[in-house]
Amino acid sequence: MEHIQHKLHLWFGKQKKACIELLRRLVQEASTQANEATAQALIIEKCRQLQLQLDIWEPEIEKLKEHPYFVSARTAFHNSPNVVAVWKGTGGGRSLILNSHIDVVPEGDVTQWEADPYSGMVKDGKLYGRGASDMKGGTVALLLAMEALQALGIRLKGDVIFQSVIEEESGGVGTLAAILRGYRADGAIIPEPTDMKLFPKQQGSLWFRLTVRGKSAHGGTRYEGVSAIEKAWGVFACLQQLETERNKRINDPLYHHVPIPIPINIGTIRGGTWPSSVPDCVVLEGRMGVAPNETIEQAKREMEEALQSLSEHDKWFQSNPVELEWFGAQWLPSSIETSHPLLQTVTKAYREVKGADPVIEAAPWGTDGGLLTQVGAIPTVVFGPGTTAVAHYPNEYIEIDRVLEAAEMIACAMIDWCGVDGV
Repeated sequence: MEHIQHKLHLWFGKQKKACIELLRRLVQEASTQANEATAQALIIEKCRQLQLQLDIWEPEIEKLKEHPYFVSARTAFHNSPNVVAVWKGTGGGRSLILNSHIDVVPEGDVTQWEADPYSGMVKDGKLYGRGASDMKGGTVALLLAMEALQALGIRLKGDVIFQSVIEEESGGVGTLAAILRGYRADGAIIPEPTDMKLFPKQQGSLWFRLTVRGKSAHGGTRYEGVSAIEKAWGVFACLQQLETERNKRINDPLYHHVPIPIPINIGTIRGGTWPSSVPDCVVLEGRMGVAPNETIEQAKREMEEALQSLSEHDKWFQSNPVELEWFGAQWLPSSIETSHPLLQTVTKAYREVKGADPVIEAAPWGTDGGLLTQVGAIPTVVFGPGTTAVAHYPNEYIEIDRVLEAAEMIACAMIDWCGVDGV
């Protein structure tokens, strides 16, 4: 095995130019949601070069709507194909899903970018552009890992199932569709931008909308009305107390570095119509974190019960309860034990390449790993070369050497997890 690892290291040492070329081409395709097809065409081209068994389809929204964890604002997925490519093993080994998403968030204010957001500019060892870190760099790492093993004539016993899915950034339609299509494996790796840390656990999240009612009146006689803004202060206090109580229950060493493991955040506030009027309505929208070992349903229930308790302290809420709506995106939480063989395999691969132990933490955000573990019953580790410090930001970039380093680690993990034919 040491001989194979040495050959892998030498092979990756010669791939910087190829890595840059593939990543630049992917970044130059602005694969925001509903515009994924051209970037997926590049993925398909590469998978055909690797002679993988391709499955390309546009998810059927009517079938997906029936699933309780389906989330999407779209009415159809025309021109937004999912791509799954299978490298069949010789038999007798564990299978592995390599899951990546092709969709990227919008570029935002282009004046804040030093270069075109889709330039793929390379400077000082970094490749710039929307999606470079989240997560086209990780996608390239997966493709290079498979290409490396093929180039060295290594045949794996277990199947490798590469996935380039749509709609991760808004809740995971692509991965859900792949699971429901029948794609399962003994383990999965998702190369999200973890800054090369290993995440065996990740929080889920929910978006919520709260409508707080008041009673309108003239500002000069505001005592004749009830300010929805003032009532919203009580709602804020209620959510802060709920956040405190929920986080007191988190006793996990993987979260010791995080001051608030599962936050409740208010992101938008809308209320009032006139400076001289008492506002009769305030709408709060936010995000609720979900602990790795709880369900979406448990988190929802806690929020509902906390808001109902407002009436115990303020009679106004007895006849004017806060209206709670769950809307928009959601991500399921995900968790495997630190002793799980998949995490041990990726940890071993990290040591082989870096000669040091990896940092193992719990993710502060959600990924498609929640769907893989909870819906697909597939143990999942999130690990990738990008960093969230630049993901979704202007001037997003990724370090080329890190892409190659992650690819080498994933190749080593594939060898260990899937097994090598003849060894």
